[in-house]
Amino acid sequence: MSIVSEKFGTTKEGAEVTRYTITNKNGLSMSALDYGAIISHLMVPDKNGTLDDIVLGFDNVAGYEVNGCFFGSFIGRHGNRIGDAKFVLNGKTYELEKNDGKNNLHGGTPGYHKVMYQASTTDNSVTFTRVSPDMEQGYPGNLDICVTYTLTDEDELRIDYKMKSDQDTLCNPTNHSYFNLKGHNGGTITDHKLYIKANGFTETTEDLIPNGTIVDVTGTPMDFRTKKPISQDIEADYQPLKVAGGYDHNFVLDKKEGALEKVGEVSEDTTGRTMEIYTDLPGMQLYSGNFIEKEDGKGGNVYTKRTGVCFETQYFPNSVNIPAFPSCVLKAGDEFTSTTIYKFI
Repeated sequence: MSIVSEKFGTTKEGAEVTRYTITNKNGLSMSALDYGAIISHLMVPDKNGTLDDIVLGFDNVAGYEVNGCFFGSFIGRHGNRIGDAKFVLNGKTYELEKNDGKNNLHGGTPGYHKVMYQASTTDNSVTFTRVSPDMEQGYPGNLDICVTYTLTDEDELRIDYKMKSDQDTLCNPTNHSYFNLKGHNGGTITDHKLYIKANGFTETTEDLIPNGTIVDVTGTPMDFRTKKPISQDIEADYQPLKVAGGYDHNFVLDKKEGALEKVGEVSEDTTGRTMEIYTDLPGMQLYSGNFIEKEDGKGGNVYTKRTGVCFETQYFPNSVNIPAFPSCVLKAGDEFTSTTIYKFI
């Protein structure tokens, strides 16, 4: 196991950005930046031992400073959508940035993927820390942020979140990496085969805000309890798919509350790559890259619609406004901890 740090570039404000690369005994490696705590590269062998970078991203800091699709991004304070860009906490209404129509998406400005972090390393991990000040993005409380990426010799990319606030606040971080098991330049991901351990998904309004209803996946295109190609049902005449332009839905995971369990598996036949997904959170957003439009990515490659797929582990979107959903409220002085694992087998 080894870790190497190298200069990646400079932000437009003049901050030097460092890339940290961890390599395990099997040759698998991952790279992350202290700008945005972004996962910039993930090199994984195929069935013949050939390494390919299987996450979408950019070759330079300038690309990540724009990054409208959130490639590789660490998302906070609240990942996904909050309806009407507001919530009530302890009797007080908090107004957020309306950056997704009339709603809030992925926290607001500054995005957690567009700020600098302090970095520390071990031989197989890199940890990024920062304090998000009170009312940054509109959320109460000074939030101590700690996100650790660990690469194990069991071919696991482990993401550990630790956060603590001095006021009651919302805490729903996630990772927005786009995976393509054929390689980041491998074309569309609709041929990938996917399993999700979920009996339901959260129904949404026309602007993708959960309305409180959980829909049984049985007999719908949302049923991934038996592994199937993403392409099998993505173009089905089914209103939730039409509204989102494909898959962009929160799945209600069939798991024990708070337990770290396998909740999904994705594979691609030509390369033989398979990735398992583990989380201790109640939900996971499946996003099939429906809104990627001609992004100039790594190595001169142009990413287009559905060339990457995201598995965003999370509390349910808009949960703060729906009392029946598991709560993403972090009480003052309590520590939020959560783990997501992407494991290659």
